[in-house]
Amino acid sequence: MMRLKADLSLLLVTLGWGVSYILIDICLSELPPFTLNAWRFLGAFFVAFLLSSKRLIRIGRDTLKYSAYIGVALLFVYSGATFGVMYTSLSNAGFLCGLTVIFTPLLGLLVFRKRPDAKLVAAVVMALAGIGLLTLKDDLRFASGDVFCIMAALSYAVDLLVTERAVKKPSVDAFGLGVYQLGFTGLFMLIAALIFETPHPPVYPGTWGALIFLTVFCTGIAFIVQAVAQQYTDASRVGVIFTLEPVFAGVAARVFAGEVLSGRATLGAVLLLCSLFFIEIDFRKLRSALKKVRRRGSLDK
Repeated sequence: MMRLKADLSLLLVTLGWGVSYILIDICLSELPPFTLNAWRFLGAFFVAFLLSSKRLIRIGRDTLKYSAYIGVALLFVYSGATFGVMYTSLSNAGFLCGLTVIFTPLLGLLVFRKRPDAKLVAAVVMALAGIGLLTLKDDLRFASGDVFCIMAALSYAVDLLVTERAVKKPSVDAFGLGVYQLGFTGLFMLIAALIFETPHPPVYPGTWGALIFLTVFCTGIAFIVQAVAQQYTDASRVGVIFTLEPVFAGVAARVFAGEVLSGRATLGAVLLLCSLFFIEIDFRKLRSALKKVRRRGSLDK
């Protein structure tokens, strides 16, 4: 039951990240990438810290250590995704950033010797096919930004696996991990912004509104929920759930920007949803329940 609650929580996180694409687009019209991410993560950290300062002051060394590791991974995730979108097509970016669903079980096998079961492998294949149908176009071409997108997908797989390993340790506080990773990511982004950009706050009210929503809901709440939820599920399942991000992004684009999915893209979205249901359904319990129903039916006759 806890795993189902965790997966549903992660589904809500994915919904928030799907909506975030529109907010990021608004913010990038005024803020450069590293500056945007510095505002986003540092703002989320300070809000969370102010609301839970008593609990967060007592955080142990292991929690801070793993938070820093995850902060490095997220630096590469968000830098790769942002620059990938800038230097490649949205089709390439959507597909390549979704390769986390492949990299997560592969890294789990290579690093932790964690062999994925047949059910997960089938769900991953369905998810990959769905991402391809949803994002790839006929004129797919290699671009320099593709390397950034692959880096983002690989880094996010590292993030999921490190988070999974960290939250299983008794010495690591999952809530504290979720908060402090925001602080470390924001700090690393700020250093990058000071080196490569000229950091400045937004000017226009619309940008401020998008940034505040992005900071509080799509970053602060989302990453804390992810860290806490991963105590009750595993990284490979999380990778499959997060493949729904382009589906929610497409829905948000339809609602707020009037974009319409093609027939092929709709089929891809259906496949992604099916992959999620596939990993959530316990087929052994389902078979057992069906057998009981059949037996009762035959007895009634």
